[in-house]
Amino acid sequence: MKEDQLNNLFIEKLLKNDRRAVARSISIVESNNSSSSELLKSVYANVGKAYRIGITGPPGAGKSTITNQLTKLFRKQNKKVGIIAVDPSSPFTGGALLGDRIRMTEIGQDSGVFIRSMATRGSVGGLSKKANDAADILDVAGFDYIILETVGVGQSELDIAKAADTTIVILVPESGDAVQAMKAGLMEIADFFVVNKSDRPGAEQAISALNTILIMKEHNFNSWMPNIISSVASENMGIKEIADEIKRHKNFLESSNKLLERREFRIKARIKEIVEDKIRDLLWNESGKNSLNSSLEKVVLGSLSPYHIADEIIDNFKNQL
Repeated sequence: MKEDQLNNLFIEKLLKNDRRAVARSISIVESNNSSSSELLKSVYANVGKAYRIGITGPPGAGKSTITNQLTKLFRKQNKKVGIIAVDPSSPFTGGALLGDRIRMTEIGQDSGVFIRSMATRGSVGGLSKKANDAADILDVAGFDYIILETVGVGQSELDIAKAADTTIVILVPESGDAVQAMKAGLMEIADFFVVNKSDRPGAEQAISALNTILIMKEHNFNSWMPNIISSVASENMGIKEIADEIKRHKNFLESSNKLLERREFRIKARIKEIVEDKIRDLLWNESGKNSLNSSLEKVVLGSLSPYHIADEIIDNFKNQL
């Protein structure tokens, strides 16, 4: 069988939600080589049907438990769910730690659920650069919902808003998380909040503090006002309310034409990132690295500024184009 016929057969399997084809496709996009770009180009016409939900918040807030419970609820509605759990990179292999998949064993056995752990690979925002590409693969494979659950490292979680249609910020009553959320900028990206573990002391105060912050924010007449939902995810309390709020936000975005705007923003950000990555790879080829290394001594001795060397490297790069 010719290579192009083999590729067509592989893509047909992916479109039919063949689990092995889905897993292989995500592995290909994680590799970030020429095969990754070609695969994403060939299937992109089928992207856009899935609804993407971002779940973020501090460590220990119960993000994985909420993801687990939401997925079970969506499955009862006969919806297929793809989950991308972005984990810290392993210090030894650079791969993803598999804690999320261990915690999600129950739903992982469901043929209508696909779970993939991905390493952050040094991504500043905690959301792997390849998570967006993996979400495209799950979209192409026919999943109705794609949940992007991030590592939860505070201020660096803000890039979740670039990847999701609806962003949920999970907080807990303790540790002044409501006030900390405002400082971290999570107030700006949350489409709504969930105060999880709300059976613990301090839940009412956390909700009150969040409400005060939200009231102080400026809102346009037709803008979305984030709600605050209480939950005890470990006991499946508040999960239906979270799902209802996702639906309410989705309806708002669609009726106000903001869903298209949000996706255009997301695509624009991705294109910029792709272009920057490609230029960076071209710039720091063997010639660029040699140019940098050969000039370091001049900078150390103070005879040239780092800006001189940077300009020289860029000029050399331009001349090679």
